[in-house]
Amino acid sequence: MLKKQETAASDLFESLERGGVKYLLPSYVDLHGVSKSKVVPLRHFAQMMDGSELCTGAALDGVPQDISDEEVSAHPDPASCMVPPWRPETAWFASDLWCEGKPFEACSRNILKRVLANAADMGYACNLGIEAEFFVLKEAEDGKFVPVSDRKNLDKPAYDVKRLADNLDWMGELVDAMNTLGWDVYSFDHEDGIGQFEIDFDYSAALLMADRFVFFRWMAGEIARKHGYFASFMPKPYDDRAGSGAHFNVSLVKTGDEDNLFYREDDPRECNLSTLGYQFVAGVLRHLPAINAVVAPTVNSYKRLVLRGSMSGFTWAPVFVSYGNNNRSNTVRIPRGGGRVEVRSADSSCNPYLGAAMVIAAGLEGIAEGLDPGEPHRENLYVKSEEELERLGVRWLPKTLGEALDALEADALSRRVMGDAMFESWLSYKRGEWGAYQNHVSEWERERYLKFF
Repeated sequence: MLKKQETAASDLFESLERGGVKYLLPSYVDLHGVSKSKVVPLRHFAQMMDGSELCTGAALDGVPQDISDEEVSAHPDPASCMVPPWRPETAWFASDLWCEGKPFEACSRNILKRVLANAADMGYACNLGIEAEFFVLKEAEDGKFVPVSDRKNLDKPAYDVKRLADNLDWMGELVDAMNTLGWDVYSFDHEDGIGQFEIDFDYSAALLMADRFVFFRWMAGEIARKHGYFASFMPKPYDDRAGSGAHFNVSLVKTGDEDNLFYREDDPRECNLSTLGYQFVAGVLRHLPAINAVVAPTVNSYKRLVLRGSMSGFTWAPVFVSYGNNNRSNTVRIPRGGGRVEVRSADSSCNPYLGAAMVIAAGLEGIAEGLDPGEPHRENLYVKSEEELERLGVRWLPKTLGEALDALEADALSRRVMGDAMFESWLSYKRGEWGAYQNHVSEWERERYLKFF
């Protein structure tokens, strides 16, 4: 086995050398899922693959280390290697962090790998798709931001062809880059926010999809920057427009097989979902408030997750602990055609490794315990009164980051998935973020109260 690995590494080195690669990026992520790395010249490829690149975890947000601790080292995954089409002299690797000669428990990628190993012990492999929504905007002279397209704002700009066409230069380059990497983009559009876009590409194994989402945020930002713009993965930059989700679409297969275990054509509940899929849904619903603290991890996330915004009508955002068929008033949705479980509360600011780990672990618990989620909701839950929701057994999701953190702290799954160090670090960092927001005096408050009395 060792000789086979050495041969594969040698082949990869030769391929990179032939392709003109000069520099290597053994990337790992901080608490936010943001790519971090040193740069390694290609001639030091072998040492890098052995974990030569060290960093002080205490220098990064939410990486639970003290300045006196042993440094963590990046161990690149050769299967994750991607050459950025806009910078072909470099090669990027998703990496696991190690410390003191073993995998670092609090590394986000290691956390997801542990959950996937648990799935493998149960005989399953997990596929994941993430729907990438984000804004591309440009700086204005007054320091604020404006959309790339200067067309008159529409009341409902979703799917607008003119606005999409105005953005095709940078977007075409981004889509070409994704397809060069083999991601198979099959659709993209202008969304409901001004300057908001969605790009849909093929699902993959869960770990690979998390790697790709980290890379995607970097790639979108760099290509937008080439054109004089910036990409934003802030969930809700406009208070009167839709926010950016990153819906997680999950399915299971048997280890070593490709048959979708979540699909059932003769489903009596008419969602084309198998018993296994319903058990997975039930596990997710049990832990959804805690999951939300991780898949919707910012103060701003909860300004997306509201029933009504300042515009008339409903936001289409997920706000209930509920599931249903193609009905978008549910947080957990079984899209038309079935065979997958969509968690709609995840947004574009999440750490995809930790978010996927929480969702998959909750679903696996539902399978292990044979849980059942009850009948799917096909009705419009947005129009139900509080009394009607109570009769239906439908709870609200957390309405603030503070409420979500309370749910995370109270749910034993959170610590079990993250491990003690990351759980405590995440909770401490995010409680600090929530406290700072609560203590901040906003312009809205000044405008309302400064001369009010």
